[in-house]
Amino acid sequence: MTNKNLSFYCLITISIFCIIIPVQKVYGQTEITQWQYGKKGAISITYDDGNRNQFKIALPIMEKLKLPTTFFIITGPIKGSQYEGEFIGRPVKDIIEESVTVPTDAHNFFERASASRYLGYAGAEPYYNQADAFYESGEKDSAYHEMDLLYKLVREKKLQPGRYTSMEISEEKGLNWSSIRKYASAGYEFASHTVTHAHLAILDTANMGYELEKSQEDILNHLGLKYTFSAEVPFGIDDPRVMRFAMPIYQALRNQMTDPYLEEINRGDKADPGKSDKPYVQWQRGPVTNTPLWLMKSWIDTVLTHDNIWLVLVIHGVDNLGWEPLTPQLLKNYFQSIKKNENDLWIATFGDVARYMREKMFAKIHEQNERDRIIITLTHSLDTAFYHLPLTLKTYVPADWKNVRIVQLNHAHTEIVREDEKGAYILYQAKPNSGNIILSKHHG
Repeated sequence: MTNKNLSFYCLITISIFCIIIPVQKVYGQTEITQWQYGKKGAISITYDDGNRNQFKIALPIMEKLKLPTTFFIITGPIKGSQYEGEFIGRPVKDIIEESVTVPTDAHNFFERASASRYLGYAGAEPYYNQADAFYESGEKDSAYHEMDLLYKLVREKKLQPGRYTSMEISEEKGLNWSSIRKYASAGYEFASHTVTHAHLAILDTANMGYELEKSQEDILNHLGLKYTFSAEVPFGIDDPRVMRFAMPIYQALRNQMTDPYLEEINRGDKADPGKSDKPYVQWQRGPVTNTPLWLMKSWIDTVLTHDNIWLVLVIHGVDNLGWEPLTPQLLKNYFQSIKKNENDLWIATFGDVARYMREKMFAKIHEQNERDRIIITLTHSLDTAFYHLPLTLKTYVPADWKNVRIVQLNHAHTEIVREDEKGAYILYQAKPNSGNIILSKHHG
């Protein structure tokens, strides 16, 4: 046989050998899925202010569709709350007297703004609101002038006397902790929206702390630790001073989360969430009265075409009550569209999605492959008082396993094996920091 013929013969032999020898597929490898249950994206429906129609009209629609949600509630007006609106500081009469000779400036603005709602005049509200608008837009001198004008009118008794209130406070009246506990027991999340829905950006430290901490304390006392996880500072602000103060108090703020793996796109931001290269994107959208249904549905489509987007819907008014109210029919149609996609989208509370992402990013997996079983440990270093959500694991198993028995904490169940380009695998729920997870071939 010539060298040329020998080479040709060897080439054929090698080619046949490569065809008939099966590729060894992976097994024993475990990963945490991007979203719970291996879904493509996540949606959280949230409500701000806790107005009556959210519970009277919107909640029954969601109950019928079995959709979870998060209510950010103002705790001060709720019947049974220990803490109502209150000024923390020196007597307001001293502040009023001082304003005669000392103009408002950077040194006293926060104190005067904090006290302005407790001067005994209901007519103070528009001046307080305008001072905040000026301050947050960077027009500090105009904010100081607005506060000087308010205190001048107070001294001259030219304002309507009475207790300060706001649209948000008046629209929440009638809500009580007994009803909230009933809703919470059905799986709905309740979270803080402060004591009085104050403009925290113009409050001093003592009064900012009161609004955030006392709201949390009432929620803790009436609902338990689980519900102190999340908060939303009113008006969706991300003022740096407020964020620095609020972040150590709550595990997750809807206003801002500083996790390095998360990009945030707030309600007013027109950025394209699909262009982010971060592992996760929190994409907030706030439908208002004139938002068309087709646009709201397009947000769902955007989530479905990517694998890293968390759509956070922010709803305020419902059926002519509250800011920018949405009609019951619009809510029904939109929620049905969300429900229709639940096989592909994880619909969960704000707190649960925040927990899942953080647990996943902090988790460690250790695997031990034995002849007839796979042993996995799943741990994270987060505070287990708050972070105890099961994670969805994807483990590749031997090709001849058709059903897999899973045991953790003496609880056993079976999963059917699926297959992708890497091999046979199962999806299953596992609790972090809860002992070994043992997988074995099910012979039943």
